[in-house]
Amino acid sequence: MEKIYNPQNIEQTLYQRWEKKGYFKPHGDTSKESFCIIIPPPNVTGSLHMGHAFQQTIMDILIRYQRMQGKNTLWQVGTDHAGIATQMIVERKIAAEEGKTRHDYGRNSFIDKIWQWKKISGSNITCQMRRLGNSVDWDRERFTMDDGFSNSVTEVFMRLYEENLIYRGKRLVNWDPKLCTAISDLEVQHREIKGYMWYIRYLLADGEKTTDGKDYIVIATTRPETMFGDTGVAVNPTDIRYKNLRGKFVLIPLIGRRIPIIIDEYAEINKGTGCVKITPAHDFNDYKVARRHLLPMINILTLNGNIRNEAEILDTYGKETNIYNKDIPEQFHGMERFVFRRAVIKSCKDCGLLIKIKTHYFTVPYGDRSGVVIEPMLTYQWFVRAAPLAQRAIEAVKQRKIKFVPQQYENMYYSWMGDIQDWCISRQLWWGHRIPVWYNKEGNIFLGRNEEEARYKNNLGTNIELKQDDNVLDTWFSSSLWSFSTLGWPAKTEDLKIFHPTNVLISGFDIIFFWIARMIMLTMYLVKDKYGKPQIPFKTVYLTGLIRDDEGRKMSKSKGNILDPLDMIDGISLQKLIEKRTNNMMQPQIADKIIQCTKKQFPEGIKAHGTDALRFTLAALSSTSRDINWDMKRLKGYRNFCNKLWNASRFIIMNTKDKDCGLNNRSMVMSLADRWILSKLNQTIQVYRTALDNYRFDLAANILYEFTWNQFCNWYLEFTKPIMKNSSEAEMRGTRYTLITTLEVLLRIAHPIIPYITETIWQIIKNLKGINADTIMLQKFPEYNSAQIDEKSLIDLEWIKQIAIAVRNTRSELNITPNKLLDLLLRVCRDTVQKQVQENIDFIKTLANLKSITILSNKEKGPLSITKLVEGAELLFPMSDLFDKYAELNRLRKEIAKVENEINRVKTRLYQKALINRMPQNIITKELEKLNYYTETRIKLIEQKDIITAI
Repeated sequence: MEKIYNPQNIEQTLYQRWEKKGYFKPHGDTSKESFCIIIPPPNVTGSLHMGHAFQQTIMDILIRYQRMQGKNTLWQVGTDHAGIATQMIVERKIAAEEGKTRHDYGRNSFIDKIWQWKKISGSNITCQMRRLGNSVDWDRERFTMDDGFSNSVTEVFMRLYEENLIYRGKRLVNWDPKLCTAISDLEVQHREIKGYMWYIRYLLADGEKTTDGKDYIVIATTRPETMFGDTGVAVNPTDIRYKNLRGKFVLIPLIGRRIPIIIDEYAEINKGTGCVKITPAHDFNDYKVARRHLLPMINILTLNGNIRNEAEILDTYGKETNIYNKDIPEQFHGMERFVFRRAVIKSCKDCGLLIKIKTHYFTVPYGDRSGVVIEPMLTYQWFVRAAPLAQRAIEAVKQRKIKFVPQQYENMYYSWMGDIQDWCISRQLWWGHRIPVWYNKEGNIFLGRNEEEARYKNNLGTNIELKQDDNVLDTWFSSSLWSFSTLGWPAKTEDLKIFHPTNVLISGFDIIFFWIARMIMLTMYLVKDKYGKPQIPFKTVYLTGLIRDDEGRKMSKSKGNILDPLDMIDGISLQKLIEKRTNNMMQPQIADKIIQCTKKQFPEGIKAHGTDALRFTLAALSSTSRDINWDMKRLKGYRNFCNKLWNASRFIIMNTKDKDCGLNNRSMVMSLADRWILSKLNQTIQVYRTALDNYRFDLAANILYEFTWNQFCNWYLEFTKPIMKNSSEAEMRGTRYTLITTLEVLLRIAHPIIPYITETIWQIIKNLKGINADTIMLQKFPEYNSAQIDEKSLIDLEWIKQIAIAVRNTRSELNITPNKLLDLLLRVCRDTVQKQVQENIDFIKTLANLKSITILSNKEKGPLSITKLVEGAELLFPMSDLFDKYAELNRLRKEIAKVENEINRVKTRLYQKALINRMPQNIITKELEKLNYYTETRIKLIEQKDIITAI
């Protein structure tokens, strides 16, 4: 082994060897239990972020753990075509490099351009996944636009359409005016902004008056630009101010459209003026109100967010109607929506209809890709009737066929599924699965896998012109088929038979509805077992929390607090980190903010920690909490853990290589320490496996840390040093055997969490142990065996450890050097303690560096001593000849005076108002920490002085 642990020297070479050897593949023995995990397909455009690293680390821990139990394991890998993101990247690329748009290319040529980009750049994230150590079967890698997957998407669409579960209709959707496509709720970012509330006068029609004699009511709105689309005004049924106006009418400002006043609890008495304008074609809540009251809908916006020349008038169900005039004043035609807002406000003000303007904070939806404000828009889209699919999916969870971990997420699942709405599955893009529907000139719909099939199924001759639907399917639709399409569905493949339903899905709680619930619905509708019963897609759903920064903030580019897992692995300088974070930041003020944030977070950049340390940290952080704060200190601590394991292994190899380790059946004597560590190891196996079986990766990581660092390295290796020096050959043989046996088992235990370092060390240990095998990942995972527990050794050694700790504490308190031999007297001893001392007296003396151990009778007081208590005995340390009492007291007085000077210095700084007002908050915090440290130190020194004074 190299003297210094350097993960950069071992990780990538080792992964390449694993992949080349095919260790990640299923072993194919169908007589053994199968175990399958499907990876949530990351976007092909993306790069590895902490959320990916977190979830994929957990998946890899599970798959390695199950593989080592001999199961036929498959971790199914693949990527998502990411419709919007991919199209945007390629559009920007051709604009920057060629000055062209996709329309210059045309649909087919532009899609060819995307495939070219995918071939060159689309594998970036899969390369990064290899850096994490993901033991996926790369030969089975899938892409949601590959031929097989595309065929299954088309098959699903056709089946659902033919069974009346897919339809085309005009409904309100999230619309991105920049990208000109519908988007899902998950692609909408809600930002709180400072805006305005405008109070506008709506005149009452037909000469009506309010109870206080006014001929108008006041509407408070944050979106005056939509008022030309108003079809009603709602007031609360309990609002006495407007009781006499029920069933009456108002006139829309500037255009005079006559619309009804309706009664609905949606209007809140204490919010605004109590009157709410209802604009069903441009607001989701208003849309629901309109459906309740059968109000018509008026669309005033074009698809790119400009004012139409003529309004689009529709009835409650989306059909065109002439109930209202379509006219929009000519001066507003073609105006951009926010320019129109200012124009409307000015016109209202000029007409005396604007009463007042108030500053108002409210939430505005933005497109996460385009960065523009999202408009609710009435458009023709394709929808899945979700309600008929939902009940079966709800029952699967209620009947515990599918289990959520943590279980409380079931409530979120039931909440969404119980109020499920039809699912918009169409997108106005070029990149994606094109909808397999054709139209004739009359707009009739013809379904087919291709145009030829559409013609054949519907007896359409070549003389009839057909045009395919321009829309593509939402990526959430295709990814909802992931669990079974990746295994070959609709064909009845052997993989589908062996690995479906899959065992565990690991994902974020934020996509329970967008992906997980939809997978359950579609899988149970489309996939049947050999008895014709619906199959579930997975048996367990393990939901992770959201990784936040060390201050609990969500990571985002605009905040400059995003962490790249590869930076944690490889390290990065401060300057390169700043350059990376400010790349493409056009606004100087945002870039400056990011620079300051980065300097505060990482004043010296990020040091290299290696993959194993990162994986260990992520495992240790994987609590059941919804929010998980990243902690660089823990990453550093687990890097130290890997270094500790490396150094301990070097010590063991140096003491066992080319020596008799008891593997040739020669007699050996197992010391108390040997029997103890083997028992502790066996106990660790039991609790560690229980933690992994229950998806408590945080507990597993802590169990592994505790045993390795404290029990094995700190205690047992110290126990072995005197044995290796002064014992018989049979005893040394027993200890060598225990050293390599414990280490080899420990490496197998730790391998799922820290695969690189364990494989590297195991390749050396296997030769010492006489193991003829290629890789640790295919070795048997250790099993608990109650017969291997030596209860007496556990009791005896734990008591001896108390002795050692008491001696060490006494030396520390009295500033006695570790190499000075001490006399130890034991008093008030139980019989069991006397027996423990007699059986292990030489071991205790060596361990605690004692000159002698004397057991006093219970009546003997003994000499003047320092007294410590352990279970079953009093420990006495005679003070004669240990140290010069008065010299020690003099030293302590000087130390106390020095600390008191520091306390006074810090207090002086903190109590000067002029100084503290100029002092940055982080400096104040550091000074307070110093004050706390010095105060605690003073207390301890005084306690120590009092102890010695009393001697």
